[in-house]
Amino acid sequence: MSEIILEAKNICKDFHDPVTIRVLNNINFSINKGDFVSITGKSGCGKSTLLYILSTMDTDYEGELLIDNVSMNEKKEAQLAKVRNEKIGFVFQFHYLLNEFSVLRNVMLPGLKLGKYSEKEVEARAMDKLKMLDIGHLAQKSVNQISGGEKQRVAIARALINDPHIIMGDEPTGNLDKKNSEIVFDIFKKLAEEFNQTLLIVTHDQNFADRTHRTIEMEDGRILNSKANAFNS
Repeated sequence: MSEIILEAKNICKDFHDPVTIRVLNNINFSINKGDFVSITGKSGCGKSTLLYILSTMDTDYEGELLIDNVSMNEKKEAQLAKVRNEKIGFVFQFHYLLNEFSVLRNVMLPGLKLGKYSEKEVEARAMDKLKMLDIGHLAQKSVNQISGGEKQRVAIARALINDPHIIMGDEPTGNLDKKNSEIVFDIFKKLAEEFNQTLLIVTHDQNFADRTHRTIEMEDGRILNSKANAFNS
């Protein structure tokens, strides 16, 4: 039986500005360990709003969110922050790396914050992630000395540092050219298929979405359909 990593049950959300508008309506789905899932849909359909709820950063909603079979609904902010750091890795459209630190130090930061390993162990783990993504040679470089595509790979390494249950991406290839978008896709595919890493990626790129294991298509705050893909690269 597959291990469920994330489950959304009847999630609804309203915006009140000034009138009440329902932006998410009765969202139900689950993601199993090792799944590589994309969420697609036109701008304004609710993709990013949903991702912020699933990542526990937005707690103002109806319904229930379970991560690793544990409900997030009654947790306090400090508990949710711990879940985010331990169980969720984030990759955004913009890398949000800190220019004052080296590539290696940027990857280490969430591991140091978690406090599960010594600094030396966190450094070794960070080096392993960089090497896994073929950017070990960049470890001591300053972030502003590397290319945009390399920065996004560093951001992926950072997302992996705490061995998260799930990596969530919000348009992670949206700021990249075709070549670097392909590199990022191939990394995600490798993570899912070789390392059994679970991934949930919001994307406008239909070519990217069509090659993930499953696509959840949204329209007007609802799930229009959820389909398995042939997954041919």
